[in-house]
Amino acid sequence: MKTLKLRLKDKHAKQLNQLSSSVNFVWNYVNELSFKHLQRTGKFFSAYDLAEYTKGNGEFLGLHSQTIQAISETHAKSRKQFKKAKLRWRTNKPKAKTKSLGWIPFKKSAIKHLATRQSGKKALKSTLQLSLAKGQKLIIELFDSYNLALYDLNTLELVQDARGRWYACITVNTKAQTDAKVQSGKGQIGIDLGLKEAATTSNGDVLTTKQTQKWAKKLATAGRAKNKQRAQVIHAKIKNTRKDIIHKFTTKLVRNNALIVVGDIKSKSFTSKKTNLAKSTYDAGWFELKRQLDYKCKHAGCRFEIVNESYTTQTCSCCGSRQNSPKGRTGLRIREWTCECGVTHDRDINAAKNILAVGLDRLGAGIPSLK
Repeated sequence: MKTLKLRLKDKHAKQLNQLSSSVNFVWNYVNELSFKHLQRTGKFFSAYDLAEYTKGNGEFLGLHSQTIQAISETHAKSRKQFKKAKLRWRTNKPKAKTKSLGWIPFKKSAIKHLATRQSGKKALKSTLQLSLAKGQKLIIELFDSYNLALYDLNTLELVQDARGRWYACITVNTKAQTDAKVQSGKGQIGIDLGLKEAATTSNGDVLTTKQTQKWAKKLATAGRAKNKQRAQVIHAKIKNTRKDIIHKFTTKLVRNNALIVVGDIKSKSFTSKKTNLAKSTYDAGWFELKRQLDYKCKHAGCRFEIVNESYTTQTCSCCGSRQNSPKGRTGLRIREWTCECGVTHDRDINAAKNILAVGLDRLGAGIPSLK
């Protein structure tokens, strides 16, 4: 089971915006209903209870009955997850202070794949039929970079981004013949996360994700001109470019290694006002790097470990000494240092080697496949 995200053609935007208004109406109704029931009885409504109050409303709202059920289920799940008696209201009014991005859920029975055709030399376009109210159908066309004809479609959510573009997030059951596992390699590697370089491996490979700095001047120009649309385009470009760079880096790591060890550094330690490193930390994309490694390693059969990285920068990866190593904030500017054993270390590569050693120690006798 995995999720595919595909871009919809812009011609559907007007109709989808209208449907998202109906979705918001249902959300706000069950939100208020659940809160009042909690005040009266001290108990929460379940998704099953909410279904009794929304039954038969799909015809008036133009929504499929199971779409309304999916809204109730998501509301009950979110309320429980965030431990709140009442969730935020949803609205898509342009002048609203907290405008909600469009969202329309569909279950499996309301989705039908009609066709996938070639458009150009390599590009594909697919057509899906979505069920709405009684007798009503919504035909959507999307840019298909995965070839949906190869997958069994499960559920679908139409979501909107900050620029008003619509995407289809489709969960699919992959067929064995078309979804062969990516096999992991036989190596082992440690990764040190940082700010100057987002990640440095124990074999010297480096990941650089600094995109905000690259686009800083154009962002400032758009901000001074109060051109919100241009600023949104630039932010989307930064996000997509960073994600693409991380994808290529993590895929290479998984294909070449059977064990990947990463330090447990957290963004919260660097995003306070005292450190003044928030922009650099968010630009590094540590969370996205770990997220991708986690699911790619599970898919490829690679072992992924997150370990305590305390003193990995200060400790010599050869002899284990900390005598001549750089320490404290003043030592951050020192990128290379020579240990008392005579070995010269690159600061980040040395830390990555120590992180790998910690991971191997945790595994005790090691991983049989590495031998």
